[in-house]
Amino acid sequence: MGNVLEFVALVWFFVCWLGYTEYSKRRAADRPCLSNTLDMYREDWMRVMLRRDNRISDASVVGNLERNGAFFASSCLLILAGIITALGYTSEAMEVFSTMPFSAVPSREIWELRLVVLLVVFVYAFFKFTWSMRMYNFVSVMIGSAPLVDDTKTSPAGREAFARSAGTTCNLAGDAFNLGLRSYYYALAVVAWFIHPIAFIAASTLVVVVLYRREFCSSALVALRAGKVFEEPLSGKPDSGVKSKS
Repeated sequence: MGNVLEFVALVWFFVCWLGYTEYSKRRAADRPCLSNTLDMYREDWMRVMLRRDNRISDASVVGNLERNGAFFASSCLLILAGIITALGYTSEAMEVFSTMPFSAVPSREIWELRLVVLLVVFVYAFFKFTWSMRMYNFVSVMIGSAPLVDDTKTSPAGREAFARSAGTTCNLAGDAFNLGLRSYYYALAVVAWFIHPIAFIAASTLVVVVLYRREFCSSALVALRAGKVFEEPLSGKPDSGVKSKS
């Protein structure tokens, strides 16, 4: 019965992780959220960049964003090294956790499964952060090749196409970084698994609730939406697009 609960908790974890990832992607198509709001800001950033003579500040911002990904990617490698080391000390770790109150000590196989799941989460995060870094590198190259303000050979349509392309690349980099950052949240849920499977289920659910509130109902979203005027297609009335705060 104990092992059944372990696997039920694991399945629920993946349902929360994969399910919320798909839900947030679909929900962002028809509701204001941090993701689609920042997408608009990034595209506007690229349009403004094309009107600037000096683009050092733009390159600096992209460099800072790239370094954020590098920091988390490096952290993932250190954490992965720690998890791999812990796999070699399973008996000692289980002995330590057995002294904790409310801690259910499972079989060695289940304990190692927990470590492997944690390993998978951080491997996934590492790939997302490094891909984000690489795409920010692409954005740096695009900024370097952007048409100059006094370039008469590039038409307004060409400038708009360039801004959209650079903005989309920047958005993809931001989305990859966001997915990597979410993995840290889910990794904390996996840590709760070492205490008890019920704690794992509760933590996985809590992570989804926290992510949803921050993505769709946060004060940060309200502030970001307030920086732009959004018009209804029919009425033409300005609408911030967000009504709730957390």
